[in-house]
Amino acid sequence: MRLGGQVFVEDKNPDSWSAALLTAGFRATVCPVNSEEELGLLGDYVKAAAKHDIVISEVGAWSNPISSDEDARRSAIAYCTERLALAEEIGANCCVNIAGSRGVKWDGPDRDNFNDETFELIVDTVRGIIDAVKPKRTVYALEMMPWIFPDSADAYLQLIQAIDRPGFGVHFDPVNIVCSPRIYYRNGDLIRDFVLRLGPHIRNCHAKDVLLRDRLTAHFDEVIPGQGMLDYAVFLTELNKLHPDTPLIIEHLHSNEDYSQAAAYIRSVANGLGIAL
Repeated sequence: MRLGGQVFVEDKNPDSWSAALLTAGFRATVCPVNSEEELGLLGDYVKAAAKHDIVISEVGAWSNPISSDEDARRSAIAYCTERLALAEEIGANCCVNIAGSRGVKWDGPDRDNFNDETFELIVDTVRGIIDAVKPKRTVYALEMMPWIFPDSADAYLQLIQAIDRPGFGVHFDPVNIVCSPRIYYRNGDLIRDFVLRLGPHIRNCHAKDVLLRDRLTAHFDEVIPGQGMLDYAVFLTELNKLHPDTPLIIEHLHSNEDYSQAAAYIRSVANGLGIAL
């Protein structure tokens, strides 16, 4: 697999960006271009990544294409379609989003998120996005969340079957579905089961950690890798069974120092297992 993350560069350009990734020891990263102003440099970023053997793992399409607000929904679908086309253009491993939410908050819980109508809406929406682009080099994938489909291996398999498109793939972030103490203490079993059943479809993974707090009711915090209970020995062992270029992207940190700390922990576990990153 390829360990990756983001880098913070004061004077960001394709050369300084790729140099910072090399210094960090990252062999994969997310799409460096997010604003309209940067799109003109996209080709230069892609060339810099290719020159240094850096895989662009994902293009984010963070939005709510199942919003109950129809204007917001149409706008999000257009954005997802645009981002999937961008992922296809640059050959990113995937274009990733969450399914969305029927509630007010685009990535929040709602009482309607798990009904049959919402499942069908997700299926129709994802089909529409994929059919508009017809990707060949990339896939559209849904990051798992605790309060919307897909929230488990079972739900992901059901979506793959229902969507029935080769342009639909799997994004694996186990921390997002560690939502009970039983799963928390047995998360290695969750990881093994997920990779066993969905491994051939996995195009991208996220690296973070989870910590159960000792107050009622069950309360979980996302923390830097190494500060929680995610079973990284199992996580890395299972991911090592996948395609050797499968990215594992450290995310949600706020400084180069934090990314360096997280990477050092993951590398230490990998080294103990004899796994190359």
